[in-house]
Amino acid sequence: MKKNQFIWKRKHLLGLRSLSREEIEHILDTAKGFEQISTRSIKKAPTLRGKVVVNLFFEDSTRTRNSFALAANRLSADVIEFTQKSSSVSKGETLLDTAKNLEAMGIDIVVIRHSAGGVPKFLSRNINASVVNAGDGFCEHPTQALLDTYTIREIKGSLEGLKIAIVGDIAHSRVARSDIYAMTKLGAQVILVGPPTLMPAKVEQLPVKVSYSLDDILGELDVINMLRIQFERLGSNPFPSIKEYSHYFGLTVDRMKKAKKDILVMHPGPINRGLEMESEVADGPNSVILQQVKNGLAVRMAVLFLVNQGAMMRQKIKDRRERLED
Repeated sequence: MKKNQFIWKRKHLLGLRSLSREEIEHILDTAKGFEQISTRSIKKAPTLRGKVVVNLFFEDSTRTRNSFALAANRLSADVIEFTQKSSSVSKGETLLDTAKNLEAMGIDIVVIRHSAGGVPKFLSRNINASVVNAGDGFCEHPTQALLDTYTIREIKGSLEGLKIAIVGDIAHSRVARSDIYAMTKLGAQVILVGPPTLMPAKVEQLPVKVSYSLDDILGELDVINMLRIQFERLGSNPFPSIKEYSHYFGLTVDRMKKAKKDILVMHPGPINRGLEMESEVADGPNSVILQQVKNGLAVRMAVLFLVNQGAMMRQKIKDRRERLED
């Protein structure tokens, strides 16, 4: 099927593991079409006019939350910002009751971030609104992986045959999992790098290679994605000291001398400067970190547009069936 004939059918975006290469490419192609809206004098499109998007965030977020809010606004949707501390959740209300009460107000799309894995899927089965996963537990963070993939494709032209390293706290990273699913489906070779204590269980079942030495592979990489050490999720000491971790796995100016001149340096943020990478690298000529943030807006506009499109298609099919039954 040609790209221009592709029809998006999904009502939700819960993760990338179940998406086909064609579906992932369709999201990226759709995002490309939304890029130019941000360059207009009036940065608005009527695409989601009359629709209501709720940001249902149970974990702190700066980039993802604000990016989704701005994306919804750019598409002319109304946005409800949910904060746990000022909501009835702090009084004991369940997640499902919260979602159903919001749905009673006429919401169309729920963007949810939660510390428990599987929450987006649970909501998608219990409410009528579309659900977009903005990060669940250690499971997935699909829109971050989509913007990572979009950024690489924008600069390199394609992911086919690229060697991409994901470095650091793989065990606790939902970004790493979504990146693996997206990047390998688009033809990249993904290498996980970090100490054994920060590798996920059953890593051998993932479609990746594993290296416990960054220096051994740095010279062959086209892209390096440095992950944040998630101290808030660490239940023990996975490495002897911050200094030792930085010595072996930190991206320093000296270490960058071993890399290809056109290597892309990425980070999902926030950066622990001096630990995951030195400031000179984070702000250097190979860094595309701010480009990732910029591209996240177009990607999230595309996702909101597509899940709404999928919901409308499903409703049309349902209405047609009901008419035929009558």
